[in-house]
Amino acid sequence: GSTQKKIMLIFLGGLALGTSSSPRQYFRNLRLIRKEWKNIDQRTFNHSIARLSEEKLLEEKILPNGSFKLILTKEGRRQAEILSILGSSIKFNKPKRWDKKWRIVVFDIPEKDRIFRNILRGHLRYLEFYKLQNSVFVSPYPFEKSILELVEVYSAGKYVRVIVATNIDNEKTIKNYFFRRKK
Repeated sequence: GSTQKKIMLIFLGGLALGTSSSPRQYFRNLRLIRKEWKNIDQRTFNHSIARLSEEKLLEEKILPNGSFKLILTKEGRRQAEILSILGSSIKFNKPKRWDKKWRIVVFDIPEKDRIFRNILRGHLRYLEFYKLQNSVFVSPYPFEKSILELVEVYSAGKYVRVIVATNIDNEKTIKNYFFRRKK
């Protein structure tokens, strides 16, 4: 849920605090974390922490004084990085003018990695890519960097290609999808 995503990003932000290269960057990150922390309801927070722990994304460590601390697991950190990437692609502004280039994402991801395949398809749908075939999506917008970052997080570079092309044989249909559907 959204609270779980916020919690994971806040923990990732905590990691960012530890690696801040300057006081300015440290306090900027701290303000962002504090702002998000205030927006989380306590009851929802407790439920979300329990759920993240069940999913092995967070680990609870009990300290000698009886208190505890929460730590992102390796998988939790990977998921938080993916959420961070998704967050940056959500804020992506579509250019006002099309550069006349198509971004084509082609992938052949094996069945053993179907989770990533479904995540990639979800991102492509969210970014409003047009589905040419089951594993071929196209967009006129320059999302290449976000897609390649996601592929890198999953170490799936050998399965995914991003192509920038100037024409496609059924371009009229695709242009209609992107440029006339909102009228």
